[in-house]
Amino acid sequence: MNPPAGATASLNASGPVSGGMNPPEGATASLNTSPGEAAVQGSTKPRGGGLGWLLANIVQAIFTALWCAFWISSAIIVRVLTFTTKIALSMARWGWAPGLLYGAGAKMEIEGLDRFDPKKPYVFVSNHQSMIDIAVVYYSIPQNVRFVLKRELKYVPFIGWYGAAMGMFFVDRRNRPQAIASLQRAAELIRRGASVIAFAEGTRSRTGELLPFKKGPFVLAIEAGVEVVPLAISGAVDVLPADGFRVRPGTIRVAFGTPISTTGLSVEERGEIAERAERAVAALYAELETKRRATS
Repeated sequence: MNPPAGATASLNASGPVSGGMNPPEGATASLNTSPGEAAVQGSTKPRGGGLGWLLANIVQAIFTALWCAFWISSAIIVRVLTFTTKIALSMARWGWAPGLLYGAGAKMEIEGLDRFDPKKPYVFVSNHQSMIDIAVVYYSIPQNVRFVLKRELKYVPFIGWYGAAMGMFFVDRRNRPQAIASLQRAAELIRRGASVIAFAEGTRSRTGELLPFKKGPFVLAIEAGVEVVPLAISGAVDVLPADGFRVRPGTIRVAFGTPISTTGLSVEERGEIAERAERAVAALYAELETKRRATS
């Protein structure tokens, strides 16, 4: 389910459909990345109310729960039967994420896919405002990825089971030795060809502004000797806000930036690479927000 050879930087999808999540051949590049200012103010679109929306969201909540339970259980079964995570992880890209976004009424626009080689391993770093961001990155990144997760999620039903079965990395930020050991295991897996995605702010931003990036993902990239790919998401909070399950149809835009090399860097220079990545994500986000405001 990776993009076809020669696929480009821009995808305008009117809604995910089964088997149709990849960018079509001949799509054209439309994002011109440049260094930007720090974080910009996020979306504050008013939320519609009324009985109709309440009933619709109840139906969507039931669908979401059943959909997640089905795909997580299926992926774990496939993992057990195949003795590998390759097929099980890909199910999130071509099954779970497209269906979830379609059910939410999300229109996806993706830019910058020609800026990196989907056959190479990377550490992707993204901003984070909404829980639907997880489906967004699975849908958008044309390769299997593993998440760096907070240790607390390991004990959440279905999420913890899925994470453990798929080889996700649970990091206890309060336990430095354990966190370092988790990152070292992740780095070894990346050196063997795996890619990792991290919401580098460490938590969801509830103001629309970018939060300072944590250093862990960049230690991981330096240790593994791979490039960091900045990734920005805009509009997800309009579809699913951070403070409740009030789903509304909307456009979610994703932009990938130019990979940032870690060649020759030491772990002591993680702050420098984190700042570069944060500036890149902020610039991408500013571009996407400008487009969102121009079409709203």
